[in-house]
Amino acid sequence: MTAAAAARGRGSELAALAIGLAAAVFLVTRPAFERLGAPTLAIGYVALGAASAWVAVPHARERGASTWMPLGVGLAAVLAARLAAGPAPALPVGLTVIALDVGAAVAEEAFFRGFLFGRLETRGVAVAVAGSALAFAFLHVPLYGWAAFPVDLGAGLLFSWQRAASGRWSVPAATHAFANLVAVLR
Repeated sequence: MTAAAAARGRGSELAALAIGLAAAVFLVTRPAFERLGAPTLAIGYVALGAASAWVAVPHARERGASTWMPLGVGLAAVLAARLAAGPAPALPVGLTVIALDVGAAVAEEAFFRGFLFGRLETRGVAVAVAGSALAFAFLHVPLYGWAAFPVDLGAGLLFSWQRAASGRWSVPAATHAFANLVAVLR
């Protein structure tokens, strides 16, 4: 490897580290961004999703991996959880809320299952599944509190399994977007 190639590799890793840290800071401080309004929050999610997708690491088995089975299992799990939870109070929902919820799901999955899972996978699929699921749950605590941690951990494990089974972060992104829609469109 030439010195120039090694420098490019170090530069790529530094860029990935910077993106990972910036994403974590954004996700932890999300409640403050919410108080600034929907446009500011949307800009944060667009930046998170775009940067994460830019440095996402492809899954080793991406070619030829099944997409439909993990997607179907995920969607069925979301519906089963919604039915098991029982009725919930209706909330006013507009197009802005729907767009933010879908955008947040895609951006988060680009980060957790595209960027983070891909980096952790070099240590094994189990580490990638557990690590990205735990990070997902912990980074939702500032937004929803510790009471939601078990639910977020379960969702993170489902999304991480989908990433491992399908080889694509777009499969958990679709399931996460569907889950967010089911939550707001009661």
